[in-house]
Amino acid sequence: MSNQSSDLRDHADHRALDADLILVGGGLANGLIAWRLDALRPELRVRVLEAGDALGADHTWSFHDSDLNESQHRWIAPLVAHRWARHSVAFPELRRRLDSGYASITGERFDAVLRPALGDRVQLNTAVSQVGPDRVMLADGSELRARAVIDGRGARPSPHLALGFQKFLGHEVRLDAPHGLQGPTLMDASVAQQDGYRFVYLLPFSPDTLLVEDTFYTDDPALDLNRLRHNIAAYVRARGWTVAELLREERGVLPILLDGDFEAYWKDAKDVPQSGMSAGLFHPTTGYSLPEAVRLADLLCTLPDLSARPLFRVVRRHAEQRWHAQGFYRMLNRMLFRAAAPADRWRMMQRFYRLPEPLIQRFYAGRLRMVDKARILTGKPPVPIPAALRAVFSTPARRALAREGSA
Repeated sequence: MSNQSSDLRDHADHRALDADLILVGGGLANGLIAWRLDALRPELRVRVLEAGDALGADHTWSFHDSDLNESQHRWIAPLVAHRWARHSVAFPELRRRLDSGYASITGERFDAVLRPALGDRVQLNTAVSQVGPDRVMLADGSELRARAVIDGRGARPSPHLALGFQKFLGHEVRLDAPHGLQGPTLMDASVAQQDGYRFVYLLPFSPDTLLVEDTFYTDDPALDLNRLRHNIAAYVRARGWTVAELLREERGVLPILLDGDFEAYWKDAKDVPQSGMSAGLFHPTTGYSLPEAVRLADLLCTLPDLSARPLFRVVRRHAEQRWHAQGFYRMLNRMLFRAAAPADRWRMMQRFYRLPEPLIQRFYAGRLRMVDKARILTGKPPVPIPAALRAVFSTPARRALAREGSA
């Protein structure tokens, strides 16, 4: 009888909840989690709360073919809006085509696929004021309860991380004539350098439409939108193109990790499971987040218990494993931001793109081998050696934290 009473009580508690899992934020990471759970664990009651009027907002996420395995490519395929067989880069002293595939997911495609699939599990135009491990307070004062909540509302500002920034403004434009591009240009750094390492990113969506993105690796996260719009217009004119219509504008500021205190950063999460940028699950050097979001979605679908405490432990452990695996990237970032003069940062990237293509693929995929790391560091560095050594062995975040503690 006691076992029956316990079962009835558990059933009643389950029915009193608004969902099994509440995902706060309808961006890439949470959207993929919800979509993957819907496919593999349809019995779970999942709810997605998004402050905007669409999932994915006005973003474009890209990835290299080698970033994902075959299974991941299969399940992500319906979201891919554009694919290319090759891409290129350009620097003042190097132009190179790389014969490896590249793909992009647009916010429009993301919303068009996920929202019909998830149906009334998506709640748009919903502002959230507070998030706890198993409950969410909405801006209107109402509360939702679940076995667990995942916060995926973007990067969390933190005093425990030392950061550079990748900031960008993109214009998707329709031209009055074909642009002639055969594939994406991931970095055109032949442009005048401003405010750090600058390059233009080009994604050709059709013969006469493309995304033109002015991008900077900089110490300052502030976006000077007027200057970036001017830069884009000047670049388009220099290429001999004429804009017939501006289709949309996209902007962003991504963290570039230099160093940090992982334990303190996650302590600030206050036992709330995190996803995406807020979990630190992105490529430390490029800011690409899609491969990590795919891996997290796959991981969560295998968990037998999605209640708050075990879910937090699993996500934190996964983030910790990724953090330790990415230490080499953070060291490279310190060389880029601390050892190279801002106007000369392009030289490090140009040198990197002279390396063998399989190594470049493994770099983007986050799967560098020991021999790859040695190859990247071999030879005369494109920065002063004393500055390079200081950057390699420095721990700027910990020094900053020590100064705060002694103040």
